[in-house]
Amino acid sequence: MKRPGPVRWLLFQYGVRLPGRYRDWVLHDATCRTWLPRVLFRTLVQLAPAFAVVLAVLLGFDGGWAIALGALLLGVLVSLRLTLANAAESVDARLVRYGFPPGHATAVRGQAGSATHEAEEKRYRDKWRQPEST
Repeated sequence: MKRPGPVRWLLFQYGVRLPGRYRDWVLHDATCRTWLPRVLFRTLVQLAPAFAVVLAVLLGFDGGWAIALGALLLGVLVSLRLTLANAAESVDARLVRYGFPPGHATAVRGQAGSATHEAEEKRYRDKWRQPEST
């Protein structure tokens, strides 16, 4: 799996399509165990320039740091909430751009989750559900 360099990664965060050789990495990015934190971090990267401008403008008004940081924090929280609400759909749509079928990321994550669940269930049964001796 080929990982993009820092410049391509940054462009990818802003929606630029990576070349086909990164297709496996894009799938990994959308389906790995840390897919949701990656989506949230992507949102923060995308909004960082806008938040920097807003912070600079708000610091120009009287009221200082407290109001500026409060407004910035509120903006970050609202943005992250909206991202959480649409995370699965946006990741699935991103994979469609790379030639995967609609809903592929959700299906892959579901398969991985069910395998993990089965392993945990087996471990529980082995530890706590010993056969009764007769």
